[in-house]
Amino acid sequence: MSDGGGADGERETNEAAERASDERAARLRVPGPFDIAFLSNLERVTELILVRHGQQHYDVNGPVSELLDPPLSELGRSQARLVGMALSTERIDHVYASPLRRALDTAHEIARHHRLEPIVVDDLREVGIFQDVPHDKTPLEFIGRRALAGARERMITEKSWDVYPYSESSYDFRKRVINAVEGIMLSHPNERIVIACHGGVINAYAGHVVGSKYDMFFRPAHTSINVVAGGDGRRAVYRLNDVHHLLTPEGSFHSV
Repeated sequence: MSDGGGADGERETNEAAERASDERAARLRVPGPFDIAFLSNLERVTELILVRHGQQHYDVNGPVSELLDPPLSELGRSQARLVGMALSTERIDHVYASPLRRALDTAHEIARHHRLEPIVVDDLREVGIFQDVPHDKTPLEFIGRRALAGARERMITEKSWDVYPYSESSYDFRKRVINAVEGIMLSHPNERIVIACHGGVINAYAGHVVGSKYDMFFRPAHTSINVVAGGDGRRAVYRLNDVHHLLTPEGSFHSV
């Protein structure tokens, strides 16, 4: 008398064959319009992981020289460590960075888990707010309280870098950032790239992809993860302002 083993074996074989058939069907599935438009479920895609730097340490009322390239704060160093750990299990092919210390130090925390050295690109630096103000002066001293208050009020509603005097123009900033990021994207087809940079840089490129009229259409948190994909001449936003790695059993390390 049969003990049923033959039937069980046949059933397992059939189930394995069905799974293999389903997997083949998934691979051969004709991409839908949203797959094509948003680069989902496609094989030949480059992913850019745009990471804002950790919190910086600076005196907002200090001279321009102290505002241009401040270091990470103690909290910022913790944030950089956490985002590095969060990305340590991802496949990362290259790490790029702004030359400014807060971004470059964040890049090192990410790159070390993958035995990579950050590639510094000068055009990834933050927008040059007050770059033409004498560096030994504060913006308040050189521009004046009334003009500065007016510019800040306009920024709230217009969200354009052009409201600030003695600063890099929105057009020039967007041109250098978008060209730099596109160059990185095209240099690494079908790879996953981290770019450690700045809130303005992330807005410039992601805003270019989604067609935002604002220079700042959202506020990236410190070490937030933002993902943009590219392939076949198209670009798509996968993720914005992901800060899951900053919520830990020891408490929240979130800041903006």
